[in-house]
Amino acid sequence: MSARRGARQDAPRLGALETRVMDLLWDHGPSTVRGLIDRLEGEPAYTTIATVLTNLQRKGLVTTSKDGRATVYGACTTREEHVATLMSHALGSSRDRAASILHFARSIPDSDLDLLRDYLRQRDGSGTP
Repeated sequence: MSARRGARQDAPRLGALETRVMDLLWDHGPSTVRGLIDRLEGEPAYTTIATVLTNLQRKGLVTTSKDGRATVYGACTTREEHVATLMSHALGSSRDRAASILHFARSIPDSDLDLLRDYLRQRDGSGTP
């Protein structure tokens, strides 16, 4: 699992078509190449989607299984886990991690700050405001 996680952190960004494919897998669950093509606008070529899925599998975001003769592709991670990986990767690339975190904290809405405060209180076990 650590090799897969490492691959995800090395290449967390997705191209436009990769994002559309992952959104379908996250929103609708596992699918075949044909099932994805049927849901994508513009009906891309079968080989294009097969290549995208191979790339996503290499990045550790997609897994495969068999359903009879068909190959079924599914997401290895949730959308939220992927976003968290992107955030972690962005912070890891900063020359000043603390400044980046503080700048981000200043930019998020109060409702998100409240969510973060509540989580930190629960995590620390204090449970008090």
